[in-house]
Amino acid sequence: MSTRNLNYLFKPESVAVIGASPRAKSIGNLVMNNLLHGGFSGPIMPVNSGHASVCGVLAYQDIESLPIVPDLAVICTPPKTVPHIIEQLCARRVRAAVVVTAGLSKVEHENGVSVADAMLATANAHGMRILGHNCLGLMVPGIGLNASFAHTAALPGKIAFVSQSGALCTAVLDWAKPRGIGFSHFISMGDMVELDFGDVLDYLGSDPETSAILLYIESIHQNRTFMSAARAAARNKPVLAIKSGRVEEGARAAMSHTGALISNDAVYDAAFARAGMLRVYEFEELFAAVETLSRSRRPKGERLAILTNGGGLGVMAVDDLIEQGGVLAELKPETVEALDGVLPDAWSRANPIDIIGDADGQRYTEAMKVLLDAKEVDALLVMHCPVAVVQPVEIAETIVEIADEKPRAAITTCFVGEELAGPARERMAQANIPCFDTPLNAVQAFMHTVNYRRNQEILMEMPPSMPTNFQPATPTAKLIVEGVLANGRETMSEPEAKAVLSAYGIPTVETHIAKSPVDAAQMADTMEYPVVLKILSPDITHKSDVGGVMLGLKTREAVESAAHAMLERVRDAYPHADITGFSVQKMSRRPEAQELIIGVTSDPIFGPVILFGQGGTAVEVISDRAVALPPLNMALARDLISRTKVAKLLAGYRDHAPADIDAICLALNQVAQLIIDVPEIAELDINPLFADDQGVLALDARIKVTPAPCVTSQRLAIRPYPKNLESTYKMKEGGTYGGRKVDIRPIRPEDEPNHHIFISKLTPEDIRFRFFGLVQELPHSQMARLTQIDYDREMAFIATTQDDHHQQETLGVVRVFTDPDNENAEFSIVVRSDLKGTGLGRELLMKMIAYCTSRGTQTMVGQVLSENRRMLKFVENLGFKNTGHVEPGIVEVRLPLQDIQQAAD
Repeated sequence: MSTRNLNYLFKPESVAVIGASPRAKSIGNLVMNNLLHGGFSGPIMPVNSGHASVCGVLAYQDIESLPIVPDLAVICTPPKTVPHIIEQLCARRVRAAVVVTAGLSKVEHENGVSVADAMLATANAHGMRILGHNCLGLMVPGIGLNASFAHTAALPGKIAFVSQSGALCTAVLDWAKPRGIGFSHFISMGDMVELDFGDVLDYLGSDPETSAILLYIESIHQNRTFMSAARAAARNKPVLAIKSGRVEEGARAAMSHTGALISNDAVYDAAFARAGMLRVYEFEELFAAVETLSRSRRPKGERLAILTNGGGLGVMAVDDLIEQGGVLAELKPETVEALDGVLPDAWSRANPIDIIGDADGQRYTEAMKVLLDAKEVDALLVMHCPVAVVQPVEIAETIVEIADEKPRAAITTCFVGEELAGPARERMAQANIPCFDTPLNAVQAFMHTVNYRRNQEILMEMPPSMPTNFQPATPTAKLIVEGVLANGRETMSEPEAKAVLSAYGIPTVETHIAKSPVDAAQMADTMEYPVVLKILSPDITHKSDVGGVMLGLKTREAVESAAHAMLERVRDAYPHADITGFSVQKMSRRPEAQELIIGVTSDPIFGPVILFGQGGTAVEVISDRAVALPPLNMALARDLISRTKVAKLLAGYRDHAPADIDAICLALNQVAQLIIDVPEIAELDINPLFADDQGVLALDARIKVTPAPCVTSQRLAIRPYPKNLESTYKMKEGGTYGGRKVDIRPIRPEDEPNHHIFISKLTPEDIRFRFFGLVQELPHSQMARLTQIDYDREMAFIATTQDDHHQQETLGVVRVFTDPDNENAEFSIVVRSDLKGTGLGRELLMKMIAYCTSRGTQTMVGQVLSENRRMLKFVENLGFKNTGHVEPGIVEVRLPLQDIQQAAD
């Protein structure tokens, strides 16, 4: 993940075309013509050894003959020539190339190495960025750059379109141009051998000329860099994606229910949501969603009121809303009463609000005012179908007036028809109000804002603290895993799996192992009847499918008899199965409990994935599940639960008390931490997990493990909380906090409340020196950015201790934000004024210097008010150099970290 040298790719001042050709319809000819006719103001230099000119432009015999070093090279030559061309370009210090040539991975270069690999090796050695190979090229209409062989040029605009498919690029261009849709960047990614989605997202996420980013994705090559860049970009602007290949042919064989339940497409859904992106399914919907997000006022909630002059339209809209997971607002009596005062007696008196076909502008105005003032309404869809007594444009003008009066109101409109409705839709567009031609499109647009809002909330939400601060017995779990692998097994027995869960605090039912029917009967006698008997065999995963489970056994004789019968059934069904005995467990009596499943499987792209849903023996038939990427917190766990149908049952119904949702969330977090800590776990099933108002209880569990060498450091798509960076520090003697021990650790999202308190306790001077101005209070959105960090690209260490009331408080914080190339890390630090002189500030900054040095960061950089002499002296004593003023009143200090690393070596 890097933005290094991408300015040469996306903002070149000169372009060379290697393989430019005068032959009509050749790739080299199309690229040259597109560059010449695009309005690019810099030099365009064709390279062709066989022609004196190409397209009327003087051609150069070879790369060495070019009069200047081009910022960008476009390569249109046969595959075997590409590695040597890259070598020549690198020798001239060219920093970016677009390789439109296809088939490089299939052609051998030297020593069995493919042309693509040879090209990549040379480019990496010289820091050259390569777009492609096998791509259409790219366009940056704002600077007149059309370095592609597309059949038409893109219009200038504020949308960036990034696609793995060249064919889709041409289709989108053909579709967008007649509709007047323009682009800031139009990028065909091709085979992504060097430049990938993460790099482009990092660049576009901070590009001021881009207001939204649209992605067409076929596959992702680097999970963590994609997630890190997508999360960063989505905080700045809308990021929308189409993912192709949604349907899998056939069921994937898996040991667990979880493996059978999770599709690759569901994992992409979870990843996009976790990154704060919005997923759509057709490219027309993609652009409609961008238009909606750019024009719409964001609703404060999800409850939609529908105002219409046609009952049928309203019913259609409600159907579409409910099918897409929307919420129809329920009108309160006072709202109905207010509408009674402005509408005819025949109005619907419910939502959707049918105000009768002859409704004029005045009736729409009065109804809209009531609904927009109603507290139970978060957004309003205004619909109109043509009638003889009123022109649609009159209704449009009414809507514009109301929107101007209430600029924060979330209004979507729908004018059905064409001849009369067309001018009304044009008026909506002029007023920047979203407008659609069918109820389905209008509802879909509203749901885009809802889903985008949900994903952004997940991205920014402050999670509550855990209901209990569980301390996992990780060594115990690891010991069990090592024992299973040492025995040459990959599947744990049920008692082993439950022991692992118990080590992480997940309640499990009492379970014992018996070798024979007699042993099982004797074991049952030591337990409280009734008991459950299960077959134990590494060859049998789903025991109930083969009669390997017997419930409610109440006597010794019943247990022994059931065991003999079970052996006979299983041996008949699986004569070659290795039967190691039985498990005998206490029969849990929790009649009000819901049967749930919590599972883990490993996705080939995003790594470990957590599943939650309705469990039991019919889990695959019911197929009620949702998936999420670890790590989790309480808020993410609650969101995961909410995306299932069983969530409604867990909330309680009739005489069934609500289940302990916090206990379920805690179990999900415990499982997430387990798979983070024990990377050998490949699959896990807890099914069923009982959940009621008393908490949760795991009745059955299975775990599959793989040897550690198969595990890589990048197995998790999102870097989890780095617990290994926690430390303690004893402050210097003297003052209120003298000699007190403090914990210094990475910041967590749960720290937001204490961070608000910390900011409130800073002196005005502390705040001015830290924020370069007076700040009374930071809003949640800004505080979330400070506490919900991506540990892959930024770090913040906080110092915490207990106050006199035994509550945790924050005393200071140091943070860095590192550029994608890991060259510069910009730092800031603030410690409460009453703690100066305790050595805490020095300890925090030294810890951050050590951390950045260990990551290979080259330089730490900070900006300090020139009047903050104490801070300047403090950092200079630690080796920082004052490099002068970056603007009046602000100086920059820099610390070369490689000097520290070399000294340590």
